[in-house]
Amino acid sequence: MGRDLLYQLIRTIGRMLIRLVTRLEVTGLENLPSSGGYIATGNHLGALDPFLVYHLLDRRDIIMLVAEKHRKYAVARWLVKLLDAIYVERYAADFAAMRQVLARLKKGGVLVIAPEGTRSRTGGLLPGRSGAAYLAVKSGLPLVPVAVMGTEDDKVFEHLKHFRRAPVKIVVGQPYLLPPLPDADREAMLEEYTDEIMCRIATLLPEECRGVYREHPKLLAILKSESLPAGV
Repeated sequence: MGRDLLYQLIRTIGRMLIRLVTRLEVTGLENLPSSGGYIATGNHLGALDPFLVYHLLDRRDIIMLVAEKHRKYAVARWLVKLLDAIYVERYAADFAAMRQVLARLKKGGVLVIAPEGTRSRTGGLLPGRSGAAYLAVKSGLPLVPVAVMGTEDDKVFEHLKHFRRAPVKIVVGQPYLLPPLPDADREAMLEEYTDEIMCRIATLLPEECRGVYREHPKLLAILKSESLPAGV
């Protein structure tokens, strides 16, 4: 079986899995650019999240980042190769991985990234890491905030135990751009941009899921500027 056919088979299996185990509701899908490169940033709750990406995006040039720790598993290595994913050290400045991502973004690829770097065990947003902000300013591409609700592993398993599909909701926000980095205080500005990215995601989440950004001044400013309610 050719690689492209195998890729399509994996996508089909993933879509079937999503249909079997979830009652999926998606809003704002029209906000995803129809062509060209962009960076989709979202929260990360459970093992189903990567399957949702391939369920929603009908593209061959999706760029997924996989934690380096999974390299030790043969199945993970096979999937990473098949899906053209990129291994990344989550807790270090992995410039080699960043160069690979930037090269593919410049060719028009779509990066899907969870700036938290790991699954949230509480359901609330964790502090974001600066990788997404760095890639956005280096590439000059738009960012698209995405909020996922209901994919926590324990919630999904609880529904499956009772032969029910888990209710999962995805909200896609409006694309936006980050300004170029200034010559001075670049690290501080990257932190500000990271807060911007996380707060954009937070605006799409219910108040109780906004985690450490629940009362962030930037979140409150965005909500006020967009006339959004304090809790979705």
